[in-house]
Amino acid sequence: LTRKQQPLSDRCFIIMHGLHSDVAPYFKTEPGRPETHLEGNRLVLTCLAEGSWPLEFRWMLNGTDITAFSPEYKYIIPSLQHTDMGAYQCVVRNRMGALLQRRAEIHVAYMGNYVEGDQRKTVTQGRAAVLNSPAVSSFPRPQVTWFMDGYKIIPSSRVAITLENQLVVLATAATDAGRYYVQAFNEKNGENKTSPNVYLNVADADAPAGPVAPVIVIAPRNTTVTAGVSKATMECVANARPVEKLNLVWRRNGVEVASGVGSFGRRLTIVNPTSADVGLYVCEASLLDSSMKHAEARAFLSIIESPYFTVEPRRKMMGEVEKSVDIPCQARGVPTPKLEWYKDAVPLSRLSNPRYKVTSSGGLQVRQLQPNDTGIFQCFARNAAGEAQVHTYLDVTSMAPAFSTPPANITVTDGTVATFTCQVSGAPKPAIVWKKDAQILASGSVKIPRFALLESGGLQVQPVVLQDMGTYTCYAANMEGTVNASADLTVWSRTYISQPPTDRRVIKGTTAILECGATHDPRVSVRFVWKKDGEMVGQSRGGRISLQEGSLHITQTWSGDIGDYTCDVLSPAGNDSKATRLEVIELPHSPRHLQARLNATDSRSVELLWMRPFDGNSPLLHYVVELSENNSPWRVYLANVNPALMTTVVTGLTPARTYQFRVCAVNQVGKGQYIPTAPPQGVEAIAVNSTTIKFTWNPPPQQFINGINQVNDISFPLSQLSAWPEHSPEDTIVVTITPDYHGTRHLAYVSGLKKFTWYLTSVLCFTTPGNGPRSAPRLVQTHEDIPGPVGRLSFTEILDTSLRVSWEEPVEKNGVITGYLLSWEAQGKNQSRVAQTMPNTTLEYKVTGLTSLTTYTLEVAAITAAGIGMITSSTISSGVPPELPGPPSNLVISKISPRSATLKFRAGDDGKTAISKWIVEGQVGSTGEEEEWKVLYEKDNDPEAQVLEVPNLTPFTFYRFRMRQANVVGSSKTSEPSRLIQTLQAPPDAAPSSVSVRTASETSVWLRWVPLPETEYNGNPESVGYRLRVWRADQQGEVSTRVVSDRLEREITLEGLEEWTEYLLQIQAFNSIGPGPWSEPVRGRTRESVPSGAPDNVTAEAMSSTHILVTWGPVPDSEQNGNILGYKVILYREQDSNTEPQVQVVKGNLTQSTLLRNLRKYVLYEIQVLAFTRIGDGQLSSPPVLERTKDDVPGPPVRLVFPEVRLTEVRVVWQSPVDANGIIIGYQVAYRLDSGEPNQFTTVDVGPNTKEFTASALSQESAYIFRISARTQQGWGTAAQAVVITTEIRERPQPPLQLSVPQDQVQSRRLWLEWVPGRDGSSPVRYFTLQLRQLPDGGWITHSSAISHNSTSCVVDRLKPYTSYKLRMMATNDIGDSKYSQETDAITTLQDVPDEAPVIQSVKPSTTTSVLVQWQSPKEESVNGVLLGYRLYYRELQYDSTPLDSKKAINSSVARSDLTVSSPSLMEFELTQLQKYRRYEIIMTTYNIIGESPASAPVEVFVGEAAPSVAPQNIQVNTMSSTQLEVQWEPPPVETQNGIIQGYKIYYWEIENQNETEKVKILFLPETSVRLKNLTSYTYYMVKLSAFNAAGDGPLSEPRKGRTLQAAPSAPSFISFSEVTSTAVNVSWGLPLTPNGVVDGYRVVYEPSAPIHGVTKVITVDIRGSWQRWLKVRDLTKGVTYCFRVQARTISYGPEVTANVTAGPVEGAPGSPLKISLMKSGSTLTIHWAPGDGGAGHVTGYAIEARPSDEALWDTFVRHLPPSTTSHSVSLERLRQGVSYQFRVLAINEYGYGEPSAPSAAMSAQPETPFYEEWWFLLVLALCGLILLLLLVFGLVLHGQSRNVSPLLWPSLSVFPGRSPPRPNPAGLRYSDEDICNNYNGAISTECTALTERPADLSESEATDSDCEEDQLKHSFVNHYMSDPSYFNSWKRQQKGLKQTLACSYEERVSSDADGYYQTVVTQHSVGGVYTPAGQPAPGSRTPITGFSSFV
Repeated sequence: LTRKQQPLSDRCFIIMHGLHSDVAPYFKTEPGRPETHLEGNRLVLTCLAEGSWPLEFRWMLNGTDITAFSPEYKYIIPSLQHTDMGAYQCVVRNRMGALLQRRAEIHVAYMGNYVEGDQRKTVTQGRAAVLNSPAVSSFPRPQVTWFMDGYKIIPSSRVAITLENQLVVLATAATDAGRYYVQAFNEKNGENKTSPNVYLNVADADAPAGPVAPVIVIAPRNTTVTAGVSKATMECVANARPVEKLNLVWRRNGVEVASGVGSFGRRLTIVNPTSADVGLYVCEASLLDSSMKHAEARAFLSIIESPYFTVEPRRKMMGEVEKSVDIPCQARGVPTPKLEWYKDAVPLSRLSNPRYKVTSSGGLQVRQLQPNDTGIFQCFARNAAGEAQVHTYLDVTSMAPAFSTPPANITVTDGTVATFTCQVSGAPKPAIVWKKDAQILASGSVKIPRFALLESGGLQVQPVVLQDMGTYTCYAANMEGTVNASADLTVWSRTYISQPPTDRRVIKGTTAILECGATHDPRVSVRFVWKKDGEMVGQSRGGRISLQEGSLHITQTWSGDIGDYTCDVLSPAGNDSKATRLEVIELPHSPRHLQARLNATDSRSVELLWMRPFDGNSPLLHYVVELSENNSPWRVYLANVNPALMTTVVTGLTPARTYQFRVCAVNQVGKGQYIPTAPPQGVEAIAVNSTTIKFTWNPPPQQFINGINQVNDISFPLSQLSAWPEHSPEDTIVVTITPDYHGTRHLAYVSGLKKFTWYLTSVLCFTTPGNGPRSAPRLVQTHEDIPGPVGRLSFTEILDTSLRVSWEEPVEKNGVITGYLLSWEAQGKNQSRVAQTMPNTTLEYKVTGLTSLTTYTLEVAAITAAGIGMITSSTISSGVPPELPGPPSNLVISKISPRSATLKFRAGDDGKTAISKWIVEGQVGSTGEEEEWKVLYEKDNDPEAQVLEVPNLTPFTFYRFRMRQANVVGSSKTSEPSRLIQTLQAPPDAAPSSVSVRTASETSVWLRWVPLPETEYNGNPESVGYRLRVWRADQQGEVSTRVVSDRLEREITLEGLEEWTEYLLQIQAFNSIGPGPWSEPVRGRTRESVPSGAPDNVTAEAMSSTHILVTWGPVPDSEQNGNILGYKVILYREQDSNTEPQVQVVKGNLTQSTLLRNLRKYVLYEIQVLAFTRIGDGQLSSPPVLERTKDDVPGPPVRLVFPEVRLTEVRVVWQSPVDANGIIIGYQVAYRLDSGEPNQFTTVDVGPNTKEFTASALSQESAYIFRISARTQQGWGTAAQAVVITTEIRERPQPPLQLSVPQDQVQSRRLWLEWVPGRDGSSPVRYFTLQLRQLPDGGWITHSSAISHNSTSCVVDRLKPYTSYKLRMMATNDIGDSKYSQETDAITTLQDVPDEAPVIQSVKPSTTTSVLVQWQSPKEESVNGVLLGYRLYYRELQYDSTPLDSKKAINSSVARSDLTVSSPSLMEFELTQLQKYRRYEIIMTTYNIIGESPASAPVEVFVGEAAPSVAPQNIQVNTMSSTQLEVQWEPPPVETQNGIIQGYKIYYWEIENQNETEKVKILFLPETSVRLKNLTSYTYYMVKLSAFNAAGDGPLSEPRKGRTLQAAPSAPSFISFSEVTSTAVNVSWGLPLTPNGVVDGYRVVYEPSAPIHGVTKVITVDIRGSWQRWLKVRDLTKGVTYCFRVQARTISYGPEVTANVTAGPVEGAPGSPLKISLMKSGSTLTIHWAPGDGGAGHVTGYAIEARPSDEALWDTFVRHLPPSTTSHSVSLERLRQGVSYQFRVLAINEYGYGEPSAPSAAMSAQPETPFYEEWWFLLVLALCGLILLLLLVFGLVLHGQSRNVSPLLWPSLSVFPGRSPPRPNPAGLRYSDEDICNNYNGAISTECTALTERPADLSESEATDSDCEEDQLKHSFVNHYMSDPSYFNSWKRQQKGLKQTLACSYEERVSSDADGYYQTVVTQHSVGGVYTPAGQPAPGSRTPITGFSSFV
């Protein structure tokens, strides 16, 4: 390549082009102040720069590159994170150099969490406590609020919160100790966090609060602020005590600062600080009225200033090669800024070029200039206040251009990218121009579509078209010269399939040819590759599949060839691919289940019914009906029956004839087959042996076969052999035979038959449609064989020398039994063997000649003609009859595996004969007493077995075994159960069943399965889960797996799949041991979706100032995600504008270009293209294509105003045209007198940056016309004209008048407004402003402020439909704005079609033929009127057929159906009468009176599956045991099941505790009963059921109630002891925590822990009823520890609770009271004592015990006497008269009862007798009474009434006021002595007694015996009757005068506390009284009366 000399004109052009066209990059804007954005927001950074093309941009963060150079001038962060904070910089470059932008500080508002834990701080009392705010990461620094113990802290004289968020507590006191924490608030993002706690402890809190000298706690800091800030704040916190007298003073330069000091003097704020405020500030703290030393702290305030340049370089500098050049740069600032130089955005420090030297003044000197020094040099000045930069472009001259890398020839394919290189050196840097022929393709100022100048100087052509082939020249020029070089571009035609394969349908067995022809450039070679369903198709060896000139030839097609085929063409000039489908069709099958029914009303017609057959992969054309009359040949009767029918009527028949009918189907291939109509002929069946039969036969005649099994043009049917026992047809054995084509006689065998059994045999022929008739059955018997063993071998009449043996016939005779062989021998002596043959009628035999007491082995076998059968043997001892064996024992389990266990045992007694069978039973799963036992294993004929291996167990299942052994007599009892075992775990044996898949969404499928039953887990249920794997059906991509941990889960949605792709899925179960088998794969396809990719190769070319041509390529196949229906939308908008994008629709997928019209002139547009499918819009092409429309003349300038008007001059101001239509290069101002010549203007041209002009030397008080016009490269535009009057008397204008809106001009989104202009105020109106307000509560909004001053009406657009507005206007002249006009009346726009569709929220199957659609109504403002309702459109989807255009599918009456929902409030609707097992698409619209809204997004739903709609029926809950309930039910009605019921869910819970006890049991088998186990005893349960199928769960049933039975209760909840003395204790216990029934009593057992006097005695007390939970025991021995055990009883006794107690005082109890004495005074007895030792505690009271002389035991008499009491009085009436009493006193403290005092002397309870009780008084009284009686009798006799007088009713007189009490019933106690009874405490009789008393229910007579018994007694003595009968009648020995009340009212009157009621037990054989405290006796019982007792 040599440099070419160009003509002068060309060289001049090139040089001028380089000089004037290449512009170094420069920034249009610089970054502003730091910005703060919220975390998660979208951030867009723009780098606005200009310069010669091509411009490239790179972004940096904190000095590090984050992008590479690209044409993208934006940097987008979709979601900001706090890690994105920092300084962002943009670098722009072109061929001239690179430029670095100033930093843009980006902050992200965020708030992290507190990372530290709780803190603790201790401060001395009086000192200041400084609590630092716990650290939290946040921007900006959060505002904090301090809290103490939950209360907000307000700063005060004692509390300060610093600028650093510290909390300072001054002069701390004890009250300041506590828990402190902080609530931090981020004011930017609104987050709020609470800190960990800070615990403050104040030391020496009790020390005196003396004064504390002042000290500075928080000293002020040196502060630096940037000039221009609003304020500077300094802070000072001091501590002293007392704080009230602390005084803070701020001083500057020794002078006190008074202004800016905050509350408490802690902060000094300097507003708008300047250099005058700089200096030293002092904070001084002192105590008023105190001589303590002051404290002070100092800080300095300084102000810094941002850098600014004092000396700057020129924007462009020139330098010659080998010369030096100085680039000046000086800057100032505070502090002095640091200068840093860059070349092309790279620091000079990194370049390390010794020729670059920074001068002392800050400038840069470049020595010995070289061409590569050309570029942009930047000077950055930086200090703490900021940075500034200036730059210059250094152009090195004096070096002609030269090629370093010239362009080279390249070859590309049509539609790809071609890139030429062109690297040139020179100084100044040469300008590059690319040309093809005479056309300039690219340069620094020229850019046309598809051609781009690269930064390196190269040329990129994209996409390449065939017309681009040719020679391309690169021109490089500078002022020193020009060079050029050329290269050729060769373009190959793209290879494409010009003859694509078409879908083919061929007949089975024929040849299919799939054509595929390609057009390609003759200079390249091509290769064809065929694939079937994604798999490559290879040529077969036999030539069945071959490839011929690109076409695929398949011969002998069959159903396996059906599929999708792809033809791929591969070549260097591009690849192409086309798909087709091959269908192989065949003859249809004959209709199934043909039935003929006579017509009941017409004897000449017959109705035929059938089921639709397989159509042979070709649609059925019609059916043919043939008939045969009386077995005549078949003839066609109906030749063309509609294929849609499955029934027809055959008419015109002859009555009383026999007809046969057959129907065949006809498709495109031909007429289908018939089922064979004749059976095979010559069938013979012969038994070969005892288990096999041989069949021979001939096929039916050819005309009766009707099949298509063609072999050598001869039709042979398949045959089916059948054999079944004569009397058991259900045991049929079927064998299918392939015919032998080499002979006409067919032969086959059927084996595995029963021996010596009669079989019926038959043969039939069948074809593909079905079976022909059977041949006539033939009876055949299999041969005889040896028989099986005899049954039930047994022995009777066993004597010393003989026995009788008997047996039963064998179950398997296998022939005719001819006799039996019996043999016997002495065990171990073969020579003694004796055999005896008997006839077949003999089933017993008496064996004689035996030796006594000898063991014999006997064997019995049956005999047939085939020989002797199996032997049955047993052993027997002569003289010893056999008997049932004993059970095995000592069961030991070992070698436990998942499926077996080894059982070792000790055999039981054999029953004097051999063991013939071992039987193993087990409880499986549940092992309670109530669980049933199942036979798990039996082992025969191993009498000596000691070990059995139990097989076929279920892994991870609980088992408990037991055994039985059997001999000839029978089976033994069962052994004791073994221990509970659990088999080991194993992987699951089966995969989940019923696996199905459905489409869920565009990227997901829905997989369902039936979970494993619990019995198949084979492991811990908690570890059971499922593993799924999914992979593409075309084998592309990887296999992905998902894990489902919930073992009961039945479905999962697999997300993250590819759109519109077929997948294979499998599932397996796993547990902790391993996985089970995989299920069979199922296929599923994701739903069609929007394209995930955008069209390729989007280009745009401006055709004019208002038109742009846009072209694009197709979407890549892998990203189409469905059928592309076209390129629906073209989006375009002005770059960097906020206007809504405009949309242009291109329908169809064939057109790949469009022309955008009516664009704005000279506007840069962003253009993007997307494709759409039936579902919606795909991705936009990216990056947007930028294209600018061509320029044109501009529009008129706007906003002409005259702000200054004088008598002789005016100043006019204007703004740039709204439509610049290009680059404004100047303005022209023209003006003239309004009264002057119309065309004589004074014109003045001004520059493009001038926007005002002052016209002088005007005439006074004159009107002038001003015209302002703008100019672009295309010329002058339209002028803006205005009138002005040269006067000084001007005022604001009047507002417009008479605003009105004609009603006929009101539309839905616009209206017409008219008005009358007001006065202009001697200054013409320049424009009008229109405002509108949306009613009812909207504010006034400016709608337009550029309405022409000449207008009296305008169109008001951009309104909302069906909305009320008011409007007003104002006028503007040169003086200003007028007032607003009067508002218009309310105007309401018309309705419009709704803007939005409803949002379909869900579509759920309701039944198998209906779905429930639920939606959300659109926003009210989008309805645009009155909502009338909704419309639903639905259609059936056919994925396998060619999809229709989406719009046609929606609007087609054939493809869709619609329903109208006329209720706007309705939000759901049920679509019914849909087809089962179909997929439907549903869309919705909203409609009003105007029309419908756009359609909603389509929603797909699969119809045919729905959850059951009714719950299970007739639910019954039956009680089975105390822990089990049985639930039985019936399935839901069939019509409500909506599919196959897969199982049931049983919910159950305790009726009183549902939330905590509710459980669910799931049955995956459609059983109708279940047992609920492990329930709580005697508890009511509620049970609900629901059925489920594959679609989900049905509704729950109404709850049913059931209750478990009672069981033994748990142990009482506690046992406790009280009132422990030396001889007695009160025992009490709690209710059982789980009663498990009704508690009806308790058992108390107690015994000493060690023998007493060598005797251990156990006492048992049974207490009836549940109310009494206490017992008083009085027969204890001091110092002995007793063990008490208590059990509760329901149906039986439960476990016991145990506790020990030691009789006698405990350590710390008080000592004995002293000096006990008794005093009797009249009817009162007084007991005196003196306090004794108080023990380890204070005495809390006293108790008195009494012992009557007729009893031996002490009992409590009085308790709870106050501790200060030393005496107590009691009325003698409370004691039994004639009985002597002893008393003793016990002291009580907090440790318990102390030692009793010494007993008092015995004191009689007999009071002094009054005179009326003396004998003589009673005798006198009796005599007086007798005299009175005699007088009365005498008087009656005198009146002669002795005979007739009636008997007198004598009054009942009693000498004593009360009656003798009845004998009481004993208390409900039972006592039993379980150990030795005699010599117990020396008082037990020699016989043990067990006395039991019935419940004390009063009879009617007992209820009236004693009045006092009706009153509940608080205290009573109880006599315990022993063996002495004198005690039984002691109640009769009451002294005269004893009052009944005395016997009933023995109560304590000192204590006011209610005492517990105790049951008393005495176990000593002695007499004594006992005291029972008041309480609540059992219902129906009565309190014992003093003097009476229970029996013990």
